[in-house]
Amino acid sequence: MDIIKSIEHEQQKSKVPVLNVGDTVRVHVRIKEGNRERIQVFEGIIIKKQGGGSNETFTVRRISYGVGVEKTFLLHSPLVEKVEVVRVGKARRARLFYLRDRVGKASKTKEKIGARIETKEVVVKEDMTEVPETEEQVEAPAIETTEVVEQEVVDTVKEEPVAEVEESPKAEEVVETPVEEAKEAEQTTETEENK
Repeated sequence: MDIIKSIEHEQQKSKVPVLNVGDTVRVHVRIKEGNRERIQVFEGIIIKKQGGGSNETFTVRRISYGVGVEKTFLLHSPLVEKVEVVRVGKARRARLFYLRDRVGKASKTKEKIGARIETKEVVVKEDMTEVPETEEQVEAPAIETTEVVEQEVVDTVKEEPVAEVEESPKAEEVVETPVEEAKEAEQTTETEENK
């Protein structure tokens, strides 16, 4: 069973538009005619949604030259280029088959008042090709110094020199300092030697 789910997961689109029954949509479908390929737009009202996962479908109905035409599209089909929401409809049913008996203005659904027309998309699956790399923390190499470095601390209110550090037996041990401080210490010792 896991093999079937994994194959279906590969076939699904990563982003799917949010569609509701009663919405007027514009479906851009890729059509092949001989060796040519073009995109045809089918605009109508969604009268039903069906299925789930990679088998999810939606049926769109429109009246063309006085004849009702219904087309069922597979949501995850590679032939469905994109789906645009034109009008957000107000529907209180899951299936709007009663629209088949209506003609003219009566065959439309009421529009939701104050609804924004947005083409929202839901992320169905995440791309696993771009795996975020974990940053490994690299410690700075320890630098051995036997000299004691004197530094002045500057205070924002008043400046006072810091008392000199007394030499102790611990000063002879290896002192670990960051790389930048070690470079500054080497520069100060070189300037003192040059004097």
